[in-house]
Amino acid sequence: MIRPALRADVPAIFRIRLAVRENALSEAELAALGITRETVAELVEAPGTAWVAQEAGKILGFSMIDREEGCLFAAFVAPEAESRGIGRALTSAAEAALFADHAEIWLETAAGSRAEGFYRRLGWGGDTPVGDGDLRLTKQRG
Repeated sequence: MIRPALRADVPAIFRIRLAVRENALSEAELAALGITRETVAELVEAPGTAWVAQEAGKILGFSMIDREEGCLFAAFVAPEAESRGIGRALTSAAEAALFADHAEIWLETAAGSRAEGFYRRLGWGGDTPVGDGDLRLTKQRG
């Protein structure tokens, strides 16, 4: 089940973010980027900006957007829950919210990564380099 994220979900969001196999960062590295438990808690309190996938009471993934910028900036699934459609469902929820305000939306991901392939299979395109081996991908409404 996909539902809006709550402040109470922040520990599970961090558990997943710290456990991923690709784009792995420590909590200290995330904090250096301005991503802390408090900043995530503030984000999830804004309506329509973050979602979690929950099954049998356990959070298995999450997605987050910057509504103003038209950006999907986080979509992660717990390693044990990969390849079950959870990432697709979380991305779909994020896309629907972004397309409510933007004709074109974007994200950044590592070139050649599993994530890049995932997003391309969902219809994201483009190959604009943005530094550090990352690409900006875009998707159009409709």
